[in-house]
Amino acid sequence: MEWQQLEYFRVVAKTEHFHKAAELLNISQPALSRSIIKLEAELGISLFERVGRSVKLNKFGSVFLKRVENGLNEISNGVQEINQLKNPYTGTVSIAFLQTFGISILPEIVRDFNEQYPHVEIQLYQNNIFSSIQQLLNREVDLCLITPVKGHPEINWQSLFDEELFLYVPANHRLAERSSISLSEIGKENFIAFKKELGMREVINNFCEEAGFTPVIKFEGEDVPTLAGLVSAGLGITIIPEFAGISSGKIKKIFISEPYCHREIGLAWLKGNNLTPSGDLFRKCVIELFK
Repeated sequence: MEWQQLEYFRVVAKTEHFHKAAELLNISQPALSRSIIKLEAELGISLFERVGRSVKLNKFGSVFLKRVENGLNEISNGVQEINQLKNPYTGTVSIAFLQTFGISILPEIVRDFNEQYPHVEIQLYQNNIFSSIQQLLNREVDLCLITPVKGHPEINWQSLFDEELFLYVPANHRLAERSSISLSEIGKENFIAFKKELGMREVINNFCEEAGFTPVIKFEGEDVPTLAGLVSAGLGITIIPEFAGISSGKIKKIFISEPYCHREIGLAWLKGNNLTPSGDLFRKCVIELFK
């Protein structure tokens, strides 16, 4: 049973006339008749009642027509969707990104791309680094906006830029008037930290280790606004990317002079896995944006 046979059957069923159907399909009437006879033979039943020069669907034909129309419409929709995906300017790109990128980094990237290519659908998945990598490995997303990927030779990772990290303290803290500080000066402070499953926890722990201490963790959170909020309540200090969501009357930002605290941010995709045209377009645009 072929798609063409089903289309021929549908046209005959709608016109109720082989000659008219053949003209619409731009084929000879004998060729159309042979196609319908072959279809009926495959099904083991007749689909039409012959009435003079016209034909009418019988009970079997009426039931079959409903299914054929649904099937052909679904196939047509599928072909249309594939054609949209083949076009880089109308397709879809899916991106996994870390929770801490949702405040400024990702919105800026998406806005810049959307201004250039407004008809590309962008699907976003906010997650921790481990879940983001797994989504990429499972081919659930095209790209990941994440920190460096280790231990996965099947993944390409392209560095985009460095993001500086700052010390944030309550406005009434003893260090609040300082403009800069060495990380070694805060070894005994209570820390508000990211949860262990988040990549930022390891990044900050490494800087603290470099400064000669292990941070005393009092509270944990999953995102920058939560950590900043806990700091503003006087519950500890934290190291996070620049954040402007809380009044300077409640929280103070201090530059860390030593060591240079930062994190690399980049774009990841699977090696040997051809991206969709829209995914490839997004990747090239983002890399060009940060050159």
